[in-house]
Amino acid sequence: MAGMTTTMPGNAAPDRGTAHDQDTTEEPAFLRACRRQPVPHTPVWFMRQAGRSLPEYREIRAGIPMLESCRRPDLVTEITLQPVRRHGVDAAILFSDIVVPVAAAGVDLDIVPGTGPVVAEPVRTHADVERIRQITVDDVSYVAEAVRLLVAELGNTPLIGFAGAPFTLASYLVEGGPSRTHAKTKALMYGDPDLWHALCGRLADITLEFLRVQVAAGVGAVQLFDSWAGALSAADYRTYVQPHSTRVLGGLADAGVPRIHFGVGTAELLPAMAQAGADVVGVDWRTPLDVATGRIGADKAVQGNLDPCVLFAPWPVVETEVRRILAEGRATPGHVFNLGHGVLPETDPDVLTRVVDLVHQASAR
Repeated sequence: MAGMTTTMPGNAAPDRGTAHDQDTTEEPAFLRACRRQPVPHTPVWFMRQAGRSLPEYREIRAGIPMLESCRRPDLVTEITLQPVRRHGVDAAILFSDIVVPVAAAGVDLDIVPGTGPVVAEPVRTHADVERIRQITVDDVSYVAEAVRLLVAELGNTPLIGFAGAPFTLASYLVEGGPSRTHAKTKALMYGDPDLWHALCGRLADITLEFLRVQVAAGVGAVQLFDSWAGALSAADYRTYVQPHSTRVLGGLADAGVPRIHFGVGTAELLPAMAQAGADVVGVDWRTPLDVATGRIGADKAVQGNLDPCVLFAPWPVVETEVRRILAEGRATPGHVFNLGHGVLPETDPDVLTRVVDLVHQASAR
């Protein structure tokens, strides 16, 4: 990866250092917080920290389709490292996309700029499910190579691997793309539960293998994104979704890495999501962290939960909100500071850097 890290675009941010410069005598704060252990400061990273908010990302991605970017280990490595260098966050997250393993399983799809994943032939029948094959490490060898490169570069800064949860992947495959209502997804879920569970079972196996590949290559934690689970009632979540997420998270119980589970609009689902098997439950901005812990239980750490839109407010407002969330986080068994969803593309990267510095300074033990 040396070629890309030494030939950065001209507008790249100054290097704030990586974990090579940090004290490596104890486990990193991010992993300690995930395990509900004492930390020197509250660790912080941001969902979508590597992406469109960074000018260096936009420059290096120019003209390269998203799926191709995810399949190039050198590019994945550089993009993953960019926010670590710029912001000094406590963890990196692998640059990829939740549909990468589904594409590797033979699904004809593309990530269309401005739209998102678009599936050529949406799932409608059992035959459609049968055409989605299980993946092997050879199908995603580029992901394993990127993880190995990153682990070597990051030193003591943990790398988070990730995947999409079965429900969210199924929604894309059934709808044919992003949806506001998930009407086709719910129609299939309610109308043909056997087909629904066959689809989600297949996706759970693919997702589990995808995460196992990342763990074997060296990631220090994994996050399962169930971005659209908040569209469901708690009862429907437990019936149609939880068993498949449990299959994924439970399949990593002996992997030795913290498991994070995250969704948006999931306030009423937090108890069920916690029971699916994660060590850390991500909380969006709608639910205070101390309230969320009451629903999740004292045996789980929490992650979150600054509203991404707060970052557009004047700095005194941002600072007040960050301090509020840190205070709520002190009432939890373990807290990883993050946003309540991903970084918005229009976000000023300098504000993110200031948030990292504030979290570290205000939470220093």
